[in-house]
Amino acid sequence: MSQRPNGRPSGRPSVLVTRRLPASVLERLRESYEVTVNPDDRSLGREGLLAALRSFDALSPTITDKLDAGLLLTPGIRTRIIANFGAGYEHIDVAAAKSANLVVTNTPDALTDATAELTLLLILMASRRAGEGERIVRAGKWTGWAPTQLLGTGVTGKTLGLIGFGRIARETARRARAAFGMRIGYFSRSRASADEEAALNAEYHSSLAGLLAAADIISLHCPGGEDTRHLINAQTLARMKPAAILINTARGSVVDEEALANALSQRQIAAAGLDVYEREPAVSPALTELDNVVLLPHLGSATLEARTAMGMQMADNLDAFFGGRTPPNRVA
Repeated sequence: MSQRPNGRPSGRPSVLVTRRLPASVLERLRESYEVTVNPDDRSLGREGLLAALRSFDALSPTITDKLDAGLLLTPGIRTRIIANFGAGYEHIDVAAAKSANLVVTNTPDALTDATAELTLLLILMASRRAGEGERIVRAGKWTGWAPTQLLGTGVTGKTLGLIGFGRIARETARRARAAFGMRIGYFSRSRASADEEAALNAEYHSSLAGLLAAADIISLHCPGGEDTRHLINAQTLARMKPAAILINTARGSVVDEEALANALSQRQIAAAGLDVYEREPAVSPALTELDNVVLLPHLGSATLEARTAMGMQMADNLDAFFGGRTPPNRVA
């Protein structure tokens, strides 16, 4: 139960939203909950998160809020549900949450289209050297059209290799095939069904090395965590084609950024397009100095439609929990 300013119980659960959300999402939440929104719209930090866990019935964090075992297992926590705003929940120690009898939910479906769109954007920008060209124009260095200026490479008919084959990867594959007739290959810890492969005419590779060697473009769609940390490193980059392009809209920790910068500077691979980074918001200076990499500020789900849908899905999880039902997207 939350408290009104006069100290009497309001009768409604209290929810802390750690970052600013679309207005329509907050309007819906306020219909059922006592909602507090972090006014600074930046990470609360460890002390702020601990204070929130001790003060609110529910917490709605984002990827910028690290909720480790030390926080979640602190005595005197009031929070009963962590309704994450986002599909990924690597920033939450799920095992610790279970030990503390905390329910954890996520929003897995809402950002699929937006992130698939951004993946294709990065593929096109990297392959056609669009970022490099835009910088030349803005710097006033463009001297006019020339037959061999900024020659890139087309993507039509090329092989798109997907590492991971979840919702976003499959939607990216569907769009790549429909728009550009791209061939699809994938590597994943679990193989898709024959029908799922047939729907995308996707070829399964039983080894990462096999996919890296076969693909013209590698797009990362695997979760973060210790199992995938630096999956793309000096050794795996060496297995890619010299004309290959690497795309990452998954998790920054999957890529060894120093190794990638070296591969790009040595033209071991042709280009890269990144939307996520290992130490966000910091980006490796070795990458920012290169022309053959496109760097975006974590825009994967940054459409009004996607962020609103994520918020509504988060609200659905809260409504189910406080209504005595199992949340539809419970992960712990």
